[in-house]
Amino acid sequence: MDKKNIITLINKIIKHLYFFLFFFTPLIMCPLTSELFEFNKMLFIYLVATFIAFFWFLKMILLKKIILKKTPLDCFIFIFLLSQIVSTFFSIDFHTSFFGYYGRFNGGLLSIFTYIILFYGFVSNFSKKTDEDWVDLLLKTSLISSTIVILWGLPGKFGHDLSCLIFTGRFDNSCWTEQFRPAERMFSTLGQPNWLGAYLAINFFIALYYFYEKKFENKSLILIFYLFLNFSTILFTRSRSAFVAVIFGLSFFLIYIFFARKFFIKKKVIILIAIVIFPILIFKTGINKIDKYLNFNLLITFSKVNKIKDKNSSQIKNYFSPKIKITESFDIRKIVWKGAIELGKLYPFFGTGVETFAYAYYFVRPKEHNLTSEWDYLYNKAHNEYLNYLATTGFFGLGSYLIMIFGVLAILFSNIYLFLAYFSILITNFFGFSTTTINLFFYLMPAFLLTTSDYLEKEKEKNKERNKESIDLTAIQKLSLLISSIFTFYFLFFIFKYWLADYYYAKSDLAFKANQYQLAAFYIKDKALKLKYEHVYEDKLSYILANLAFLSFYQKEKNLALSLKNLSIFYNNHSLSKSPKNVLYWKTKAKIYYLFYQMDLDPKNLEIAISALKQAQKLSPTDPKISYTLAFFYSVLYDEIKETTKKQFYKQKSIQAINYTIELKNDMVEAYLLKGQLLKKYKNIDEAKKTFQYILQNLDPQNEEAKKELIE
Repeated sequence: MDKKNIITLINKIIKHLYFFLFFFTPLIMCPLTSELFEFNKMLFIYLVATFIAFFWFLKMILLKKIILKKTPLDCFIFIFLLSQIVSTFFSIDFHTSFFGYYGRFNGGLLSIFTYIILFYGFVSNFSKKTDEDWVDLLLKTSLISSTIVILWGLPGKFGHDLSCLIFTGRFDNSCWTEQFRPAERMFSTLGQPNWLGAYLAINFFIALYYFYEKKFENKSLILIFYLFLNFSTILFTRSRSAFVAVIFGLSFFLIYIFFARKFFIKKKVIILIAIVIFPILIFKTGINKIDKYLNFNLLITFSKVNKIKDKNSSQIKNYFSPKIKITESFDIRKIVWKGAIELGKLYPFFGTGVETFAYAYYFVRPKEHNLTSEWDYLYNKAHNEYLNYLATTGFFGLGSYLIMIFGVLAILFSNIYLFLAYFSILITNFFGFSTTTINLFFYLMPAFLLTTSDYLEKEKEKNKERNKESIDLTAIQKLSLLISSIFTFYFLFFIFKYWLADYYYAKSDLAFKANQYQLAAFYIKDKALKLKYEHVYEDKLSYILANLAFLSFYQKEKNLALSLKNLSIFYNNHSLSKSPKNVLYWKTKAKIYYLFYQMDLDPKNLEIAISALKQAQKLSPTDPKISYTLAFFYSVLYDEIKETTKKQFYKQKSIQAINYTIELKNDMVEAYLLKGQLLKKYKNIDEAKKTFQYILQNLDPQNEEAKKELIE
């Protein structure tokens, strides 16, 4: 085979790898890992990008030249990448900034490098002259994949989820936890309703291109059906950001074709309007301010039918419970955004570090967050991509990100369909955050247009005759090929180990929940940590070992208990050395030392636990759980200490801590119960009675514990 044929083969392989990316990434999920969706999608992107980079470099070796096309976006991309590198360098947690937050994975410096490699791999290996049809086929591939995603998720809307059938063998929705309710909010293979909505909004405008530009002249009915199905599914997700993105984009499109391009095709415009209006009338939007005008007697609200069908849905039980008040999601977002802005002010230049919002938000977490229904949730993103960049990468990161976006929009405006698809990402990212699938479109849609336009430099036809020669590699070429092969093998091995480590981490979590502590420790210590270092693993392991030490102590195996205790302390200290501003790890330290106190009743262990909580409180001053636990620990020390002065000190500290808890969260029933119990312990009976009465009168009239305390 001559060189020309080999280069042609390499080009085809690279193109097919991009097809794999856009077809399989939205579909990939695996129940064997700690996170079913994003983790597996991210590793698949790493895998495909590794192969693309290898074949791209192989092509350079064979042609003896650097294949890297210049684009109008180069300067913007370079400045943005520089901002992420600098932010990672100054990060409060370098490991997290490089690999991404564990549980989300997408967004770390490694993933950003990968997306940029994919961008340049695309523009450098596709050309307008030979590959315009390939780009067209790639867009159609995305539509096919999105159709499969929709069809996969639809049965779950009716209480028969295909994922549950594959994972558990039961054709219902019972395999999902309370956070995942496909009958109420569809999410299919994307993982969350908003992520599915954002993905479908992009594909809506890709399909609009084929429908309106007569690319499928004999298949217009198929496209009409797809657009109807796509928009209906967006309504099933109840994703308001995706709904707004489609409505805004379609309105802009209709105005644009009427005023700018003068090809207002009345028949197609009517069809497009009908495609949007009919699903809204039938299925509603999920937005009360709109739906209240759509309550026609002839129409049965689709969501209500499914709520009746889904008997196992915990939300139905909560619906009739007066105790539970679900805070409107946008109200929670505004609170989180406020915290993100405060972080931007605290770390104005480079932020707290790429992907460190989960840890840094605690620094500035607004007090009003405690009065929401999600007060004890961990927020690993700002739920606004732009404020997330502000908080984690500072004004340098946000500024470079926005400039890059404006540069892309300026280029994409020459193609209204890609422009609207891209703009839909900007809208959904404003109310949420990017995911693996969305980032593929975010970074590669500009490449689609650049490749099929005249923006890129003209390719010069060189060495036409030499391309027909047979392959005869020089020593330098052979060495280059060997080095690239070694690097490729290393990255493939790294990806495999990364997946396997998480697999064992997930098995450890299952074993721990089943109280199989020894097995849980084995999976992390002897498996996961040997495959890949993660301080998340160490933190989990330290708590598992502490539980094992506790059990060993009460089984009279004191030497083993001491060994396990020391090992637990080692892993906790090591995880804190790697992530010293991680409030979760300080809480772990408090938990393990409380277990140690229960083993030997040594007050010093309790004092260390209190010291850890004080450090946690410095990092997270508005967390009521910390002050609540401090109040409890102080009260335990009050019982342990015999010296009168110290007893009085711990008594005051416990009351101060529980009062501060109530100040932070004045509807926390547990805090009032503990306060009443402390007042009773300290012989302040009248105040204790008032506290228990307050619970019954204002917080929970049916609280059995408060009733019992009052009777006593």
